[in-house]
Amino acid sequence: MSDTIEEKVKNYRTAPFDARFPNTNQTRNCFQNYLDFHRCNKALSAKDQDVAPCDWYQRVYKSLCPMSWVARWDEQIENGSFPGKI
Repeated sequence: MSDTIEEKVKNYRTAPFDARFPNTNQTRNCFQNYLDFHRCNKALSAKDQDVAPCDWYQRVYKSLCPMSWVARWDEQIENGSFPGKI
């Protein structure tokens, strides 16, 4: 149990259980981790800090989300029409 965060991220295989999303449908979990990744990147980049801690959110959303959704959300962010608050 003395694993460091870096070791846990390195050994990551799939999204762990998240008590905020106990149901089988993981759509909301996918979207929330996508938002958290981009919020984390934005916040740490603004402070000129390393964005490596944000990799966890990226790995989780890439594990849960269909890539077609991610591609569409990325396009919406580029176009300024993304519905989420980042």
